[in-house]
Order: sequence, then structure tokens, then C-alpha cells
Amino acid sequence: MIEPVVSAEWVRDNHDRVILADVRAYLDGRRGADAYARGHLPGAVFVDLDADLAAPPTPADGRHPLPDPAHFAERMSALGIGADDTVIAYDDAGGVMAARLVWMLRALGLEAALLDGGLDAYGKERETDAPGRPRAVFPVRPWPAERLAGLTDATSGEFVVLDARQPERFRGETEPIDPRPGHIPGARNVSCRDNVTADGRFLPAEILRQRFVAAGVTDGADVVSYCGSGVTACHNLLALERAGFAPGRLYPGSWSQYSATELPAATA
Repeated sequence: MIEPVVSAEWVRDNHDRVILADVRAYLDGRRGADAYARGHLPGAVFVDLDADLAAPPTPADGRHPLPDPAHFAERMSALGIGADDTVIAYDDAGGVMAARLVWMLRALGLEAALLDGGLDAYGKERETDAPGRPRAVFPVRPWPAERLAGLTDATSGEFVVLDARQPERFRGETEPIDPRPGHIPGARNVSCRDNVTADGRFLPAEILRQRFVAAGVTDGADVVSYCGSGVTACHNLLALERAGFAPGRLYPGSWSQYSATELPAATA
């Protein structure tokens, strides 16, 4: 399988063999679709986080539950993404949003990677028209159980549990979105936004490895990654692979699900 992160140079060299996917999304009211319409990488399709990569939010399941496999397959088919395609996803936030699509495709055994450095790393060339790719055939495959974790797994003490949110949210100093502040007791904070440099490029694999080792990850460890709603947690899962560790598990409900229960929350 392709590496989880590829350079802009690699994408240019293989431009005719990949599909670029723009997965920009924001938490401040801006719309990724609007950003895409103002200018995107040549030939890129727009993948909507809420409509394509998640089921409707509920308190029981969280803000971004994984979509039904048939719905995901239909959306990918409609975008012109098929089973034999290699997808390179990008955003303008160090890959923390685009990682969701990449993780979903890789979990299904399909070829996908993040564009290192995102939108700006590729260059200044932009398009405003959608490419209008022909419909493709994308398989309906169930989400593999071995790549997922639930509320019980995240609280069992049997896994190394990593929280991908910013430190201040992990410590419970602020909580702008979810029902209450804090983190899952026993979780370790590995902020996904610190997996990359100021220009959005991934840290070297050996530095990433040191970050995870410091959080208790060892070779052979079974890791559960969560965040606010199961989106940016995927960035840590891709970083784990880049650092040479085995694939971890995504807790899709994440803090948005956990914080809606009466289970205890840890702070500081």
C-alpha cells in the first residue's frame, strides 16, 4: 500500500494516476464547499466532511459517526472515485480534516494518502470549475471491526488511548463544542496539530515515533485514537503508520459521544 503521506513532487510525477480530493472543512462557520469554489488544485473533487464522510450527528453516536458503508460507496461513486483509484487528499490545516477520508479508504484496503503540506504545498495553480468526473464503481464494504473502537474499548484499560485534541481542550480548560470539558480517564494527549510543522508538513518519522513513545505507545501496542468527533483522530492514526507502528483503531464517537454520557471526565 502507498505510504500514508506523499509529497507534492510525488503527486506531480503521478498526476495522471491519482485523484486529488479537496477535504477542506471548518469549525468556525466557514464552508469547505465555498473555499473549493473559490479555487482548488487542478482536477480535484470536493469531498464534504458532513455529507460524504459522516452520518447525521446524534448524542448517542457523536458529531461525526461513520457513514453507512452503502452511503459512503454511493458518494465515492458519484464523485468518480472507484476501487482501483489512488486518492490523494488535502486541506489547508495540515491534513487534520483530510485525514478522515484517507483513513476511511485505507481502512477498507484502498490506496489513499495525504498530500504533505496540503493546498499551498502544491503550488499556486488553482481552478474554480468542478472536474465533472464520470461515475465510478466503488465497492460496498463494511467498516473492519479490527480498525474500530467503541466506548467500552476506550474505557477498558486494555488499550493505549490517545487524545488528538489541543492540550487546552484535553486538560478541560475550554470546551467550545461538546457537552462538557475534559478527557477520557487514562488517555494521553498527542495533539494531532503538532504532528506537522508550521507550514503543515509532517515531522520526520523518527520524531513522530518519539512523540508516540513518550505517550506510551510501543511496538505491538493496541492503540485507540479519539478527538472531538472522530475526524482529527485519523491524523494521529496516519502519523502512527508513518512512524512505523501498526495501524491503530479509531473511536468514531470520540469526546462528542463520551461527554454526552454520565461517565467521569478527567481534567489537568
